[in-house]
Order: sequence, then structure tokens, then C-alpha cells
Amino acid sequence: MKKIIFTEKAPAPIGPYNQAVSFGNMLFTSGQIAINPETGDLVLDDIETETKQVMENMKAVLEEAGMTFENVIKTSIFIMDMNNFAKINTVYGSYFDEKTAPARETVQVAGLPKGVNVEISMIAMK
Repeated sequence: MKKIIFTEKAPAPIGPYNQAVSFGNMLFTSGQIAINPETGDLVLDDIETETKQVMENMKAVLEEAGMTFENVIKTSIFIMDMNNFAKINTVYGSYFDEKTAPARETVQVAGLPKGVNVEISMIAMK
């Protein structure tokens, strides 16, 4: 049965979707962007800080579902400028053990919500 995952420690959805949905032992997250959940403000100081906020938001969603980054089996990263890939990758990589890191794709896109530079979604499994 489908279960909706919601935490106030991550930004509330800005449309007709949920932060994550669990189904059985699987978790499917919506994309997270760099919104500070305490203030509702975008965190766009630099690409590293922005990526860290995205990952912290994702961490909160995973924790609400009783999971950690160790449970993540697949990620999708959407970025506005492939020239930022190395910086995004460094921050992203600090949240995973390289030996057990999930499968992933990184795609440059023409636009992202609220004009952000990076959005990340994940699939996790218990």
C-alpha cells in the first residue's frame, strides 16, 4: 500500500505532489531543490552551498521514511550548467560511501523550478 512521506524538516511541496511516497520496501522521492525549510528561502549563495541544502533536504526526507543514504539505490541529478558538475559531484559524493554509492544519471536541463541550479531525486529501498 502507498504511504505518503512528509517532514517539516524539508521544504513543503510547491505543487500537487508529495516529498516522497513509499510502497512496500521502496521509497520514491520527489526532486528537492535548495529551499531552507525553516525560512522558506532559496539558498543560492554558491553551487556548493546550494547542493548541500538539496542533500540536507533529501536527508530529512529519507530519515522521515526511516532510511539513510545507505538505502539509496538510484539518484537523478538535474543541473542547469554542466560546468558545475565537478562541484556538485564533490558535495553529493560526500553523502555516500563510494564503494556502495547508488546508480545515477546527471542531466543538464534548460530550466528548473524557481530558477535554481540543481535538483536531485532518489529511489531508496529498505
